[in-house]
Amino acid sequence: MSEILVLVEHVDGDVKKVTLELLTLARSLGTPAAVWAGPGYSDAAKAKLAEYGADKIYVADAEEIIGYVVAPKAELLAKLVADKAPAGVLVAATAEGKEVAGRLAVKTDSGVITDAVGLGEGFVADQSIFGGGVNVRSRVAKGTPIVAVRPNSTAPVAAAGAGAEEKVEVALSEAARAARIVERVKQEKGARPELTEAAIVVSGGRGVGSGDNFAIIEKLADSLGAAVGASRAATDAGWYPHQFQVGQTGKTVSPQLYIASGISGAIQHRAGMQTSKTIVVINKDAEAPIFEIADYGVVGDLFQVVPQLTDEIEKRK
Repeated sequence: MSEILVLVEHVDGDVKKVTLELLTLARSLGTPAAVWAGPGYSDAAKAKLAEYGADKIYVADAEEIIGYVVAPKAELLAKLVADKAPAGVLVAATAEGKEVAGRLAVKTDSGVITDAVGLGEGFVADQSIFGGGVNVRSRVAKGTPIVAVRPNSTAPVAAAGAGAEEKVEVALSEAARAARIVERVKQEKGARPELTEAAIVVSGGRGVGSGDNFAIIEKLADSLGAAVGASRAATDAGWYPHQFQVGQTGKTVSPQLYIASGISGAIQHRAGMQTSKTIVVINKDAEAPIFEIADYGVVGDLFQVVPQLTDEIEKRK
């Protein structure tokens, strides 16, 4: 079977969950081949990639690959596409991943699909487009299919691969060196999972009423081991930091469970969460648009419903 290149997402040498999802997806399309870009590669990383099906691991661990903005990863993948002729390339549909995909498409004269929530035989992708208003199936018609897949679109399933290593060196062009990274600031990581990778997300909106009231949203999230999200109305009001905004102009999430509390369901917000596997809505307005996409809905005051829900969850632990 032809190789499917999977760009590895990693932080401080730890392989991120979305990469395991992509390797699982790649197994249904061909032979998974992980591409490690930048320093931090280790025996533990190799073991993790092989555990989830990587038959080949291309390792480009030169420091300069992460010393410049995005472009080196695109050039690394372009070299592998030219040398190995893979059947396709999968990347995570993160802000950086989508930029890498776009640059790679230009370099290889190929088509690109972003924000895929499913991928089947023949690289036919399921997408939610036009602000989430239309679901489509699409396929690249030219070159090597390049697909950016949303995190949490596929459940990661272990299946041992050979994990054969191959060192790769890439000579960066002057264009790739045009924007150098001069400083990195490490974001403090809390106890909650990262928003775009969380299996459960609990979000609050305008109905929460204030920043102080977000404490009940956080308490419910913590009882479930979930991430906290917020609507644009809540972040614009200063009730919650903007990096937690879910929506078309914020982050796109696709968790197994999404709980929306006090969120009316404007199309801007729905575009960022409607591919969630199960959607639970808590809103006192029975006519709120978000009920249209809800799997389960509670018409009631969130200040009564959410604390009761939290208490019931705590009792069952």
